[in-house]
Amino acid sequence: MKKMNKLTAVSMAAVLAAASLSACGGSAPATTETKAASSDGATAAATEAAKDTASSDKKFKVGICQLVQHNALDAATKGFIDVLKEEYGDNIVIDEQNAQGDSATCTTIVNGFVSNEYDLILANATPALQAAMNATEDIPILGTSVTDYGTALAMDSFDASKGTGINVSGTSDLAPLDQQEDMILELVPDVKKVSILYCSAEANSQYQATQIEKYLEEDGVAYAEFTFSDSNDLQSVVQSAISDCDAMYIPTDNTAASNMTVVNNIVQPAGIPIICGEENMMKSGALATLSISYEDLGRATGKQAIEILSNGADVKTMPIAYAEATTKEYNKAYADAIGITIPDDYKAVE
Repeated sequence: MKKMNKLTAVSMAAVLAAASLSACGGSAPATTETKAASSDGATAAATEAAKDTASSDKKFKVGICQLVQHNALDAATKGFIDVLKEEYGDNIVIDEQNAQGDSATCTTIVNGFVSNEYDLILANATPALQAAMNATEDIPILGTSVTDYGTALAMDSFDASKGTGINVSGTSDLAPLDQQEDMILELVPDVKKVSILYCSAEANSQYQATQIEKYLEEDGVAYAEFTFSDSNDLQSVVQSAISDCDAMYIPTDNTAASNMTVVNNIVQPAGIPIICGEENMMKSGALATLSISYEDLGRATGKQAIEILSNGADVKTMPIAYAEATTKEYNKAYADAIGITIPDDYKAVE
């Protein structure tokens, strides 16, 4: 029996300090010494108030590098920005840029953030995180929509609960892969072979594929990998992938997510169920997923940013945070189109 990898969410709370001032007085006239002490106290109080005002008025500059525009990454960016705006209002300057799927553009974007001495960088998706890590060892970097930080950062091992030891932390979009593999068996009980489709340029997609393959092997299910280098060869690869399989699995893959309509137009008419890594991919053309909320993930990353910017948290020791909840969902239109019955514990998404 497989062991379930339980992902624990990391909660972060701000520590607030408060100081109270007390004064006492009498009916007798104040002596010179009393007046001096009173004056000193007023000066000290005014100084502290000025410090508090200066602190509350401090402005921060944050750069966001998002790999590509699609619903999941967009939601993570939105959640992150919302939290910072709620906390800082006009005292935060956010420079949001999109690399349009080009890793080289990620490098150009984050180099600009470094040159402008931004206070923090958000890297949305693995190639953006890798570009940011290569650009600076000093500015705090937070990743989001990153599946496995060890793979993304090419680090053999580190304790995610204790941080990476470098200027990088963030949130992971990893849903329990053993449970996603369970969904394949649940929805396609007679499955004999699974085609695994992902972009070879995305390291975290390969990580997820490897884990799914391990679970399929444990359950005696055959599989074959079908990788594409970019969107240009996706259609031909998908055509090959459907030639000999009972189901298809697509991990949380940014290139695939941006081209799910292409995948759907080939796979759905063939009557093959697709189980995928996240909700927005499913909505665009797959059967089912074990999903997390990317907006919630972005909000969690925003709270990490506040800990760093306002409370002096050390990004090097900040734990990697994970999604708190997952939901079993299915695309009703896809299910109806291929004539498959979905268990009652799945949430229908139109």
